Amino acid sequence: MAITVGITGGIGSGKSTVCKVFRWLGIPVFEADLVAKELINTDIKIREGLIDLFGSDIYSRDATLDRKKLAAYIFNNDIQLQKVNALIHPVVRDDFLNWTKEQTAPYVIHEAAILFESGFYKMMDFTILVSAPEEERIARVRKRDRSTEQEVRERMNKQWPDSEKRKLATVEIKNADSDLILPGIIKIDKQLRENGKIW
Repeated sequence: MAITVGITGGIGSGKSTVCKVFRWLGIPVFEADLVAKELINTDIKIREGLIDLFGSDIYSRDATLDRKKLAAYIFNNDIQLQKVNALIHPVVRDDFLNWTKEQTAPYVIHEAAILFESGFYKMMDFTILVSAPEEERIARVRKRDRSTEQEVRERMNKQWPDSEKRKLATVEIKNADSDLILPGIIKIDKQLRENGKIW
């Protein structure tokens, strides 16, 4: 089975950009957050679990999740959020394991915003933290999503700070606007291909 590498980073850190470079190098990337959004609509266990928690109107008539309703239920309600995660995370984990078995590359990437918070990092051989200065992250997200600074900070506060993520990361890629990330990524790719590890 391929070596598994988890990539994470706070909102606006640029982890998606880093993953694009790995794709360019021929490495498959499993986007856990995107997969979860799809499974919420297609997996029967998740669907039935969410209906049990919140009622049948949590799904629209076209059988897609009403994300605004779900967000309203779990916003600032950690107990409900934990229940939702307990439904979704095992299904995403199984999907990742099945996906990994199909890959032929020397290693694969598992990209997730809450890689450490969710415990998914324990399934990885190595983990990469993508980081950037807070003010730059806020500016990037405001430009991308047209959000207010307060909205971005609220989203940032839902995630672990980089200081906590650093404790669990194998390696860190610094992605400030002034940083050159390509040499670091190519070095990691070379080490994984040649030595099967990141150092």
